[in-house]
Amino acid sequence: METNSAPVPRPVSLVLALVPVIAAGILGNIATIPNIPGWYDGLVKPVFNPPNWIFGPVWTALYVLMTYAFYRILRQPKSSRLRSLAIAAFLIQIALNAAWPVAYFGAHSLALGVSVILPLWAAVATTLVIFWTMDPPAGWCFVPYLAWVSFAFVLNVASWQLNG
Repeated sequence: METNSAPVPRPVSLVLALVPVIAAGILGNIATIPNIPGWYDGLVKPVFNPPNWIFGPVWTALYVLMTYAFYRILRQPKSSRLRSLAIAAFLIQIALNAAWPVAYFGAHSLALGVSVILPLWAAVATTLVIFWTMDPPAGWCFVPYLAWVSFAFVLNVASWQLNG
């Protein structure tokens, strides 16, 4: 087997899958947590806004699924036709994932949150399709993530309208 067609070793794949997801989670928490009391708690929220305690468990589950999906993609042979595109799509969506809480919570801007969540939604959907094409279980891991980002988009827009 050619060197360039072998998959990345399992431990390396795991570290490479974990690093961007953990980094996004840390950045998100740095932007979010200090802004919940005060700014976020002071917003008028739509009736369908979930309680604050639900966000941590949901994001933890989604980050686990993202990591597992990315790990599966990294384990694909390097010669795989869509592998580079899948990696790029993943990295774009995880960067936007980290940018959203900075825009929404960090900048205290519901409008800026909407301007980031739209490309985030597109990037998640694109990543889902590419992952699904390469490895259906990896694609399935992105289905709940896309559903949550869709809900978050509606929540973000509704909050913007109520507080605009």
